[in-house]
Amino acid sequence: MAFAALVTAHWYPASAQKNIRFIRDAEIEETIRTYATPLFQAAGLNPNAVDVYLIQEDSLNAFVAGGQNIFLHTGLLVRAESVEQIMGVIAHETGHIAAGHLAGRQQQLDNSLGQLLASYAVGIGAAILSGRPEFLGMAARGGQDIALRNLLTYTRSQEASADQAAVKYMNESGFSPLGLVEFLDILSGQEFLLSSSQDPYLQTHPLSRTRVALLEQAVEQSPHKDVGVPAEYKQKFQRMQAKLIGFLYSGERVRKAYPAEDVSVAARYARAIAHFRVAKLDEALAIINGLIAEHPDDPYFHELKGQMLFENGYALDAVEPYRKAVELRPNSPLLRLSTAQVLVSLERPEIYREAIEHLDLVLAREPRNAMAWRLKSIAHGRLGEKGETAIAMAEGAMARGDIGQARQQAARAAQYFEEGTPGWLRSKDIEREAERIAERRKN
Repeated sequence: MAFAALVTAHWYPASAQKNIRFIRDAEIEETIRTYATPLFQAAGLNPNAVDVYLIQEDSLNAFVAGGQNIFLHTGLLVRAESVEQIMGVIAHETGHIAAGHLAGRQQQLDNSLGQLLASYAVGIGAAILSGRPEFLGMAARGGQDIALRNLLTYTRSQEASADQAAVKYMNESGFSPLGLVEFLDILSGQEFLLSSSQDPYLQTHPLSRTRVALLEQAVEQSPHKDVGVPAEYKQKFQRMQAKLIGFLYSGERVRKAYPAEDVSVAARYARAIAHFRVAKLDEALAIINGLIAEHPDDPYFHELKGQMLFENGYALDAVEPYRKAVELRPNSPLLRLSTAQVLVSLERPEIYREAIEHLDLVLAREPRNAMAWRLKSIAHGRLGEKGETAIAMAEGAMARGDIGQARQQAARAAQYFEEGTPGWLRSKDIEREAERIAERRKN
């Protein structure tokens, strides 16, 4: 799936009074990882241990919560004027993680935040890969939004510390820290607005003239102040913004951002997506086929073509574009998940094994991906493999947090395997894990 809205919740932001929607997209996640990895490494963090989440929200914001988890609003990614600005923000948030600014407040995290993080991390959101998003709601509790915003509010000393760390990480990675100053300049004009009109980033990351002055001084002293980012970074930035604008905004916004005379790759990408969203399949396919002809080794153009065909009822025709995307990016769990979904949807037994192979590789990377377990249970079920079906259903229930269903399916699975075999042992492990969770919930 090229782009999927994932899960809704009510806990953030306080003033917005609307649901949160997480999104996942293989290309955008790869882009953010490209920018963030050198910064995580400079901070002494394992890049694989830091999770980055995208929130569909038009406001400017980024924050850290629940440990090594960075959240970025799509509004920040769209309104950023350069790669360096995005990297500066990521470096700053990484500074909060490395300094342990949330460590002393971990116990204050609201239960719903913990549940939301768990739900997203285990892949419940990955269930939305069909173009017909299902939304998993979480009930808000009184005062919850305000409590969370207070939890994420940093002191000025913590902000200064994160700024210094950000400059250090950018310098050690060979990039100019100017982007963070430029981002703060964008926010500085909001200081005198009512808090309800300010972007959330300003509310949780207080500005001060001293802070900005210190950053400006650090930029002047940076050995990389005049160093630009690689051309590849800029191309990724342009395509990320084109994809976000194409999927999240109106056709009029797309036309304004990418007028007809703009024939750049990013502009055509955005227009193809805009046509696809309003069911102009022929126009959309014409553009994406042109991009594929020019860039045959680009996995995400093939992925988007597969999505266009699949979501318009041409599942069989969508198989080859998805297979090509996986061939070009074999380590992408999202591309494999989308491919498996298309294969399972065809109801052709001869390709179920291929779907299961994709899903096993997804689950090796994302073991709590509920959608992958659901598709795996369907594939095994259609092959008549009752034990494997029940185990997949139990695993999927665990991923969703449905402990009762997990115990029931695990007990069922045990009946299909001989005692002591791997399948029997796994079913018993799930039962015990579910029982422990149930006991904790009672307490």
